[in-house]
Amino acid sequence: MGKRLQNKIAESRQALTFATIYALAVWYLAGIVEHQYYVQLACFTIGSYLMVELNNANSLIRIYSRMVSCTFVVLVAMSTFLFPSLRAALVTLCFISFYTILFHTYQDRHAPGLTFYAFFTLGIASVMFPQVVFFVPLVWLMMAFWLMAFSWRMFFASLLGIIAPYWFIVPWYLYRGLGDRLYAHVESLITFQPLVPYRILDEHLLISFAMVFLVGIIGVFHFLRNASKDKIRTRMLYYIFITMFLLTSVFIGLQPQHFESLFGFMIVNASALFAHYLALTHTRFTNITFIVLTILMLAITAYNLWMPSLMF
Repeated sequence: MGKRLQNKIAESRQALTFATIYALAVWYLAGIVEHQYYVQLACFTIGSYLMVELNNANSLIRIYSRMVSCTFVVLVAMSTFLFPSLRAALVTLCFISFYTILFHTYQDRHAPGLTFYAFFTLGIASVMFPQVVFFVPLVWLMMAFWLMAFSWRMFFASLLGIIAPYWFIVPWYLYRGLGDRLYAHVESLITFQPLVPYRILDEHLLISFAMVFLVGIIGVFHFLRNASKDKIRTRMLYYIFITMFLLTSVFIGLQPQHFESLFGFMIVNASALFAHYLALTHTRFTNITFIVLTILMLAITAYNLWMPSLMF
């Protein structure tokens, strides 16, 4: 019996090449030349490469498959409303870099250097999106229980990493007489809008969020049902993806004014989860699901290109 379309694509060595060409075409149609989104494209390109490295270094999928990076590329290309946002591009790249470095500390309580660099990327992200610090206590718990890489040295290294970018930024702002901006930056951490003000999001963002949430949830249920087939290390990493995906979804749901900064991170986690589903299922039902979801993603991409959102 021949392989189904889903599995042919999931195991193809050319899948990432075709996904990249498709994404570049979407960027072109979205006006990269007219609007000069070159820095955003560079962040997307580096992030896509790091997703490849994240998969390869951690064996996220137990067969040869580029689906982690392919899914990321397609979902980001679908979210054309993010292309103009330099903040969204940089924050997403910082989160991917954070995972790429932090996962190397698995079962190593004596890696303060790696921990410092991992949290340094979060510190950079927090400069543009202060609410990143809300994730830090959770990351410490995940380091302790799932990465098994937490100690007092790692704790202090993480604190130094988070505040390191501010060693350069605070003196510069004070020198320029911009202390009020620093105050506003800190104040934003305790400023919350009324819960669930969905009226601030347009239909492009809501439809795209629903799509990413759907593929992520499919990946969550698939992994939890089949987790025993993976190595312990892989299971621990996927528990991190699941936790971060669900918390980011709730964060966006409760405070959607942060959609711009959080949606890219949601895509990162959903990509790893959905890629596991695509690469490691083989039934007729999952093949149909793959085809239907692919068509939906293409349709949403076309809709976002045809009637661009003006949110960002």
